[in-house]
Amino acid sequence: MVRRKDKEAQVKKNNVSDARTSRRSFLKGVSIAAAAGSAALVTGCIPGKDALSSEGFSLKWEEYFKKHYRLMTQEEKDQTIARLVKLAKIRHDLDIQMSSRPARENVLYGYAFNISRCEGYMDCVKACVRENNLDRKSKTQYIRIFEMEPGQLDPSTGDGKYFHEVPVDNKFYMGVQCFQCENPPCVKACPTKATWQEPDGIVVVDYDWCIGCRYCMAACPYWGRRFNWGEPEIPREEINTRQHYLGNRIRPRGKVEKCTFCVQRTREGRLPACAEACPTGARVFGNLLDPYSEIRYVLKHKKVFRMKEELGTDPKFWYFID
Repeated sequence: MVRRKDKEAQVKKNNVSDARTSRRSFLKGVSIAAAAGSAALVTGCIPGKDALSSEGFSLKWEEYFKKHYRLMTQEEKDQTIARLVKLAKIRHDLDIQMSSRPARENVLYGYAFNISRCEGYMDCVKACVRENNLDRKSKTQYIRIFEMEPGQLDPSTGDGKYFHEVPVDNKFYMGVQCFQCENPPCVKACPTKATWQEPDGIVVVDYDWCIGCRYCMAACPYWGRRFNWGEPEIPREEINTRQHYLGNRIRPRGKVEKCTFCVQRTREGRLPACAEACPTGARVFGNLLDPYSEIRYVLKHKKVFRMKEELGTDPKFWYFID
């Protein structure tokens, strides 16, 4: 026979246990909901916006919790690429080809710009926009061409917003983009290590680890980075479907992006889009480690200079005159 006090104590104990269980269940449910909400906001998986299937949501969830690119094994990189390809198909009905091809051995890329040949046509800018899936709405550009007065060699003194027939008499033109510094201050400034220098000299970004703080933009002395206020808006027929994870894949919003010497092209042995499009031959690109490359010829036989060499950034982008 159970005593009344013992029975009351047992009932009280059961109620406390139930309360603890309920609290655990409640907190667990809140945590899951919060995590799912955070993932949805960060990855853009918002109900009614993309109408993702359960498969699409699952893929987005896996993307949200993936490792930093440099910590992934090759198998994990392959899985990431496969997810992004599937998501492109689910979200935009696009069949893309995405690569994670690493740097080529014995290659260090360099660039030279002939200011006596550039005539300010901006074919390079247009080619870069198309190749790298840049946002058309904000008119994002990685390359800027400045119209310069004779005797001036600092682009900040030039006109980067000219809209008239070119070339203009008694003017010359200078192109500016990311200079892929050997000692890049942007890399040092990044608090999440989302940007780094690859063995081939290209400074890249893992866009999924960029938090959009823009410290790298403040650190760059060459105006080489752009903040992406929104996901790129590109006409469907103009989307470049040949992409690289560290290059021209369509970036999420709220990220800092930059020129990568068209890593999706150059790691396949092709020229960057800007160099290929230049109608006057003002742009020279090649392997600095190859003594027979055109870039090495320019450095050896032309009078070259680099911007702000006193900063010690050691940019791999030179200017020269015929």
